[in-house]
Amino acid sequence: MQAAPAPPVRLDVADTALLAQPACSADHVAFAYAGDLWVASADGGDARRLTTHAGSESRPRFSPDGSLIAFSGQYDGNTDVYVIPVTGGVPQRLTWHPGSDVVQDFTPDGASVLFTSGRSSHAGGIGRLFTVPVVGGHPTELPVPMANKAAYSPDGSKIAYTPLFEAFNQWKNYRGGTATRIWIYDTADHSVVQIPQPEERCNDTDPMWLGDTVYFRSDRNGEFNLFSFDAESGAIAQHTSHEDFPVVNASAGADRIAYEQGGYLHLIEPGNRPSRLAIGVAADLVETRPRYVDGAEYVRSAGISPTGKRAVFGYRGEIVTLPAKKGDPRNLTNTMDVHERYPAWSPDGRWIAYFSDS
Repeated sequence: MQAAPAPPVRLDVADTALLAQPACSADHVAFAYAGDLWVASADGGDARRLTTHAGSESRPRFSPDGSLIAFSGQYDGNTDVYVIPVTGGVPQRLTWHPGSDVVQDFTPDGASVLFTSGRSSHAGGIGRLFTVPVVGGHPTELPVPMANKAAYSPDGSKIAYTPLFEAFNQWKNYRGGTATRIWIYDTADHSVVQIPQPEERCNDTDPMWLGDTVYFRSDRNGEFNLFSFDAESGAIAQHTSHEDFPVVNASAGADRIAYEQGGYLHLIEPGNRPSRLAIGVAADLVETRPRYVDGAEYVRSAGISPTGKRAVFGYRGEIVTLPAKKGDPRNLTNTMDVHERYPAWSPDGRWIAYFSDS
């Protein structure tokens, strides 16, 4: 069975959507797109690709001086910590454990990368914090029992972190016992302070520092938006008011915050309104180019006609019938931009029912 080529996917190379996981420095914005890392100037121009490997590269974070980008990469079939110059080059692998090592931040001096890993945990889904030198070396475990996301304060005296995994990624508006909260850990006396939550639980995540203030994403007022916590006064302030799509994947750098919302990247500075970046990505995206494919592994569902002379298949989003012995295949839908699946033949053999995304 062979499917005809799909029409070419037309992308806006001047203002591309679906950019994700942004990070910012004084001069650049880094982000993930189609499984690779890209970097653009601070205003969104001159986007260029940093990585091209078939594996996924994710969670870019700039060093304090903006010269390096740390990220989690799958170059050798496993998710490990890497660093790459912002100008591009060969990524340097920093971790070698068979589990997943997820980049969180740089240490304030830029000498090490902070990451989470389950390598020393005896419970699934529980990660811990480690640092590893950017020049290579053995990771050091931090004295924090569990962590999922984390960021250093500018002076290194505190770490804001979320201890639990994010259940709200599976259940929107989750308010159960593992609702995500942010703790602020003091590296000197090992004390912990939690950012206050409303009486009804909410989800606070993506902690980040601008000066002495912790910024974070929260769904405490409905949709996820940006908030801040002033440790001195205990005041919590809201900084964005998106109602259509949530704020996701936020990170801070160079006295501002980059975040993803509605498929596009935004920047916001304290006291100012957010601005959306228009970033053009001209990628080859080989998986979207027109091509013929062949193989039974693309069959997703099937049914047999009442006479047994033909069979119907859901094949790469099309509804196709094939003869049992002699005859030609028939593509009944031939809609390259619509996904059809789960065909079923009527008892009298006159109709085929199926699901469609049209």
